[in-house]
Amino acid sequence: MAKPAETRTAGRKPVAKATRSAAETEKIRAALAARRDELRAEYDQTLSEITELQRDRLTDSAGDDQADTGTKTLEREQEISLANSIRERITQVERALERLDEGGYGWCERCGDPIPVERLAAFPSATLCVKCKQLEERR
Repeated sequence: MAKPAETRTAGRKPVAKATRSAAETEKIRAALAARRDELRAEYDQTLSEITELQRDRLTDSAGDDQADTGTKTLEREQEISLANSIRERITQVERALERLDEGGYGWCERCGDPIPVERLAAFPSATLCVKCKQLEERR
């Protein structure tokens, strides 16, 4: 978690963290929880589809040549990659909920500056401000 703004880099103006109302916090919590639940349902559906496709592939693989086997392997890897991506988004939302409970939601983990409301509206589980995210992506 970011250090309090008062203890950040010397020469920078200290920024006091604004407190949000209980109603605002609950609205954010409800939106994050709803998103988490949507992602969990999508993840469960994806796993179910992967399992069903695996069963179908096992019974329908007789006589496959190398190209068929390669295609099925690629498809399976793509499906697993999709499931892993959904799982990662669930983890991000759960982390955002934890940060909300701890009072760090809406503040950049790297520099401690507030994350713009527009960024949080587009990506509610954001942990970095735009500037720090751009720096991270350049690396």
